[in-house]
Amino acid sequence: MSLATVLDAVAAVCLISGALLSLAAGIALVRFPDLLSRMHAAAKPQVLGLLLVLLGCALRLRTGVDITTLVLVGVFQLASAPVAAHMVGRAAYPHDEIRTDLLITDELAAHLDRISERS
Repeated sequence: MSLATVLDAVAAVCLISGALLSLAAGIALVRFPDLLSRMHAAAKPQVLGLLLVLLGCALRLRTGVDITTLVLVGVFQLASAPVAAHMVGRAAYPHDEIRTDLLITDELAAHLDRISERS
């Protein structure tokens, strides 16, 4: 077995694992009951699935320009996905899109009370 064959096998495993994680994230977005659960499903497995797909592509392509591009895509995804999920959660909180009975601690309740007192 040559090194290229081993790298192709590892790339195939990474691509299939990443695709399955992304599929699980998509199914969870449809099936989960509340916004916070959906945000978790959109941020966690989707990012890991994309990183596995990018790793599989990098192992398969093996050129400097392609790997650099894939690394940039991964870095931007890691930087933007948590921020986007946080902002969606903060924007949805005052509109009763969150089931507060499922929260262990509600750190935004005091902040929301101060905003409503000013209005």
